Amino acid sequence: MQKAIKRLIDIILSLIVLVVLLPMWVTVAILIKATSEGPIFFLQDRPGQYKKIFKVYKFRTMKPGSEKMIKRQEVMKDDDRVTCIGKLLRRTKIDEIPQVLNVLKGEMSLVGPRPERIASLEEYNDEISKRLNMKPGMTGLAQVSGNIHLDLQDRYKHDVYYVEHYSLWLDIKIIFRTVGVVLFGEEKYIDK
Repeated sequence: MQKAIKRLIDIILSLIVLVVLLPMWVTVAILIKATSEGPIFFLQDRPGQYKKIFKVYKFRTMKPGSEKMIKRQEVMKDDDRVTCIGKLLRRTKIDEIPQVLNVLKGEMSLVGPRPERIASLEEYNDEISKRLNMKPGMTGLAQVSGNIHLDLQDRYKHDVYYVEHYSLWLDIKIIFRTVGVVLFGEEKYIDK
């Protein structure tokens, strides 16, 4: 029953975000095209629930060709691969807004473990694989608990905790903390 309610909330809130923020989508698209070459959107294959592969949508924040990541190297605030408008989009999490399309398609949820790159699956053990038992989310427990300031294993622990202790109440708390992260930054939520 909770998962059916979660899906209904996902659809309703995603439609609201899509319609209400449409002027922002247009503004961001213009800024991306005006400040750097390349497409407006960044699409990448990611493993979803039960390892089902889907294309995640984001506003492009990096210079074309920068998506090739060095293993275990996060994109940090001062990364020179990030465009000038990309820094603002990443800091405010606006780059993630197009994922409401993934939510509407049923590939993602508003809250859940963040979808990782396919190559990361090679390092999963049985415990970490539990994070794939729920749809990935636009935000998640790890994202409101320090995110890039946590090492990968700690993020995985948060994801597994979320899957094992899922409730609508936990989703609501994560959504409210996400607002705090957007307003005040990830570093304010380390170890909270």
